[in-house]
Amino acid sequence: MIWRALLARLCISVVTLFVVSVLIFIGTNLLPGDVAQILLGQMATPESLAALQAKLGMDQPGYVRYFMWLRDVATGDMGIGKDGNPTENYMRGMELHAKQTIFAEGCRGHLTKTLFERFNLREGKDPQTFAIGIKELWDIDPEKTKPGLAWHSVGWPLANDVYGGSFLYHLTGNQVAVGYVVGLDYSNPHLSPFEEFQRFKNHPAIRDTFINGRRVSYGARALNEGGFQSVPKLTFPGGCLVGCTAGFLNVPKIKGTHTAMKSGMVAAEAIFEALDEIQVGYEPSSYSTRLQESWLWAELYRVRNIRPGFAKGLWLGLAHAAIDTYVLFGKAPWTLRHHSDHENLKPAKDAPVIEYPKPDGIVSFDRNSSVFLSGTNHEENQPAHLTLKNADIPISHNLAIYDAPEQRYCPAGVYEIVQNDDGRDPRLQINAQNCVHCKTCDIKDPSQNINWVVPQLSLIHI
Repeated sequence: MIWRALLARLCISVVTLFVVSVLIFIGTNLLPGDVAQILLGQMATPESLAALQAKLGMDQPGYVRYFMWLRDVATGDMGIGKDGNPTENYMRGMELHAKQTIFAEGCRGHLTKTLFERFNLREGKDPQTFAIGIKELWDIDPEKTKPGLAWHSVGWPLANDVYGGSFLYHLTGNQVAVGYVVGLDYSNPHLSPFEEFQRFKNHPAIRDTFINGRRVSYGARALNEGGFQSVPKLTFPGGCLVGCTAGFLNVPKIKGTHTAMKSGMVAAEAIFEALDEIQVGYEPSSYSTRLQESWLWAELYRVRNIRPGFAKGLWLGLAHAAIDTYVLFGKAPWTLRHHSDHENLKPAKDAPVIEYPKPDGIVSFDRNSSVFLSGTNHEENQPAHLTLKNADIPISHNLAIYDAPEQRYCPAGVYEIVQNDDGRDPRLQINAQNCVHCKTCDIKDPSQNINWVVPQLSLIHI
């Protein structure tokens, strides 16, 4: 009797898994877009497209593709060339099986974006707002070094209506880390965060720090700035979100490492407690409860109004921050709201043009020389990791209305508007090799037409 019951249960499980897998396969195939087209990007030709479709089995009947999909589930092959065929760097993907997956993908991860959409994790939450942080490491004159000195500024050279500021840290070994952070909710499409950073270094208070020095490295990253209001639903069937993936950055302190570590510890405790009982699709709901009872939640709540308080300008933002911090101690009876960064741009005709000085090659530099110091490298023969949902939008919409802001908000010169010799037929050229993976384009594009994903076989210096 026992064996008969076990066999019946096994049969029911197999049938259930089969039905679920078929439904998932049908659902994924109903999604819009051609996978081969997305992988190859703008460089796709009819020949390369056909080759990749054949490689992926997309030219096969539905039942054949189902069994291929079933066989290859959870794999991600690497080393596919632009023509859709395996290169000498080809590596078969691997299957990863886990009772629970903790997503710690950092700011604006492309897998996390999928989770948000699939499980509707952002429902009822404020939009996440972001900033771009650009950083350089310098070797400086030993006579100018002051190990341990930390220097911050806010505002200049940015306009009053743009949130941002700088940091300069004197390290050991005669080194200085200097950087500038610009909130991506700015409205002027002519603004360039990279150029604002180069201009900042020429301020009389710090320019001399870099004279007779040498740049060692360069990089840029996006930062979550939404804080408490923008924290999504943290759990879903099969896992949870931690760290900057969830948006736990304390913006006023410019700190997120301590909150990332705490959220990871709380997630581990919540999952470990139920590990023996976890079944497929288990949602670790206790993680959210535990987190809300921790110091992390209280810390984010106290500073929730600081960043959105700058929406009305620098001086009102500073005044509000002072009152909220030192008078109300973070317990104001109101909570300010956020908005999506990409919705904030004005038409180019309605915004003042910003004239930036040419780099002097001593303290300020151009983007190409900066990208060289980033240490970022990509396999040249790989599908572009930056793709467009609609190839017409960069010209018909972004260029026509906003004067192609992707040329300026990108700190690596990835996006260029090129024309024929006669100055006609403008088109967007994507120099994906230059990408330093800050993800600003994925965030700030006014039509949300640019999609960033992790590239194949890239080396990224952080």
